[in-house]
Amino acid sequence: MRNSTDLTPLYRSFIGFDHLASLMDQASRAEKQPAYPPYNIELLGENNYRISMAVAGFTENELHIESKQNTLTITGTKPTNKNNEGRNFLYQGIAERNFERKFQLGDHVKVIGASMENGLLHIDLEREIPEAYKPRKIAINNNNSGVNNT
Repeated sequence: MRNSTDLTPLYRSFIGFDHLASLMDQASRAEKQPAYPPYNIELLGENNYRISMAVAGFTENELHIESKQNTLTITGTKPTNKNNEGRNFLYQGIAERNFERKFQLGDHVKVIGASMENGLLHIDLEREIPEAYKPRKIAINNNNSGVNNT
């Protein structure tokens, strides 16, 4: 049985946020992602973020980063390694398996760059707020035509 949250009371005072309900419903139905590879999400500034992902053993050519329709997808693909044939591991703790990790990006968040350092993949993100969404001062007109002040 799935717990569902009734967001009807929010609709009374929040105008234009109905898409949040669909995002929450989508997140609750989403399949649980595996824990591999581990990652961090950092807030670097008011509108700057960084995802750091541990991708030890992967080269830049084996990683693919794609941003499409507010979804960031990071894929790691290892070629079939014929060098491991004939090797006898007593313990193999270094994962060399393929992965796909998806992140849902907020509105106006874009990927501005990616880099690799010491086995960590860093993806930098920035939220660019359009001028239309920035606060602006509204002037009050003192047009008294048609109003009787007596």
